Amino acid sequence: MRYDMAKHDFNDPDPWVALELDQGTFFDASARAALMRGNASRSRQFLLPVVRPLARLSIILVQLARIVLPNAFTSSRLLHGLIVWGMRNFLSPDANYLIFRHFHIGSQILDFLAANVETPPMKMHPLKPRTLEDFRDNTYVQHDLNIFNFIIQVNALGGKFQPRNLADIDFSAIEDVDSLLPEQPNRWTNFLDLQTAIELYTPLFGLFLTDREFWRSSNSLQLDETIAIYVARLFNRESIVGFVHNKHPSVPISTLEAGFRLMLHGLDAENLYGFIKFMRDEKARLAA
Repeated sequence: MRYDMAKHDFNDPDPWVALELDQGTFFDASARAALMRGNASRSRQFLLPVVRPLARLSIILVQLARIVLPNAFTSSRLLHGLIVWGMRNFLSPDANYLIFRHFHIGSQILDFLAANVETPPMKMHPLKPRTLEDFRDNTYVQHDLNIFNFIIQVNALGGKFQPRNLADIDFSAIEDVDSLLPEQPNRWTNFLDLQTAIELYTPLFGLFLTDREFWRSSNSLQLDETIAIYVARLFNRESIVGFVHNKHPSVPISTLEAGFRLMLHGLDAENLYGFIKFMRDEKARLAA
């Protein structure tokens, strides 16, 4: 980001400009800029404070209902249809862009780890949506399943992530994401920022998924730490776990915080992906 210091107001600095300029993490510049535009939007400023408490109250009511009806009136197909409808008609281009990026990034990270661990072939289910319609195919639920299934397969098959020389690490799964993404809807109705949208969507997950599915989806967020540890061991860089904020999966956190932790999950994935790309580029630089 180019910034004209001649126009900077030292008495009223813009917090989002500061964070967009910050180079202290591995967060991709284009994705960071998109998130900061969302943070600065009127949607997040005025809608989020109203939506968040109502959404959390809705989660409480849904969870109470699930005590009596744990598996009734559920429909993953309807859930994903509503999500796609919202993405097409209400989410901002920046919000949709970050969502598309997240699914590609998550699949690339798991494929990268699978390529660098000694196990028999594992069953993988990459999620790399190219259109909004691709999200209808149980994509959000499958994203959570992929993380649990990967961890179970790696450990059940005896795989261990050991430090490797950079020259021996396979980066073939890592490709630049933005070139793979479509143009996003940009009508006057597409105004909703990502964080507000996530708070709105979270009660829908509780409503249209079974009780077990919703808890599993919520608990999957804390596996960010587990995946980060695998990457850190591979590169012998334990310090990168400090970039992860969803931790301690053995001590599950309440589903009431799922919306906020989902935002952290996106940030964790971006930083982890950015680190792997940084090491890929470092390998290319050393080989040149």
